[in-house]
Amino acid sequence: MSLLEINGLRKVYGGGAQARTAVEDLTLEVTEGEVVCVVGPSGCGKTTLLRCIAGLLPPTAGTLILRGRPIVRPPADMAFIFQEYNRSLFPWMTMRQNIGFPLRRLRLGRDAERRRVDEAAASVGLTGSLDLRPWQLSGGMQQRAAIGRALAYQPSILLMDEPFASIDAQARADLEDLTLHLCRTFQMTVLFVTHDIDESIYLGDRVVVLSRSPARIRGILAVDLAKPRNQVATKGDAGFSRLRAEVHRLIAGPD
Repeated sequence: MSLLEINGLRKVYGGGAQARTAVEDLTLEVTEGEVVCVVGPSGCGKTTLLRCIAGLLPPTAGTLILRGRPIVRPPADMAFIFQEYNRSLFPWMTMRQNIGFPLRRLRLGRDAERRRVDEAAASVGLTGSLDLRPWQLSGGMQQRAAIGRALAYQPSILLMDEPFASIDAQARADLEDLTLHLCRTFQMTVLFVTHDIDESIYLGDRVVVLSRSPARIRGILAVDLAKPRNQVATKGDAGFSRLRAEVHRLIAGPD
């Protein structure tokens, strides 16, 4: 079942001689429960695409539809995890307060809100850190908190914009595995933007490859690798190498 529909999306910044097209005639469907990774060259328009889907930027042309409803503002049942995790957390709040912050708009009541925060914190391994503040945690733990906050909100779809790009290699691998575990456990629908080809293949059910700016779809690849994924076995699989080569070819090829 189609959860998100993107039809003929175009985004232009500025006007006249200063106009710059960031996304051009992009059409894509995301079905419920799948992880779709979007990969492309740096500066190609990946973040612009995600911000249009999130209702943070108005499209110049085209339509964006979530659960049959046009996206004209940030949807109530969508969550967005940014790359700059240290900016998305309030430094003066504890981790419990940070994770629970978006739940205020749901008016769940104190007990229900506390249960949701506890469950989300447990799912991302932060149970023992709820009384700490962001600056007392590592970058990887802060990003776990950002993921936990999104989980507590229980969105229909989770948008992730290069969320692990500024984290060290081991923490990144741990968070990739955590993301896959949470997708299985909570049957989440995820649209994950990254510039890392290996990450896109490791996480995705499908990989959408974008062109150089303005962003157009160069190809969509189904990832037919065994699940559950494993950092060593999956990335050593011949199918993984084949997919990596195909994504490289699409990115490097002529537009």
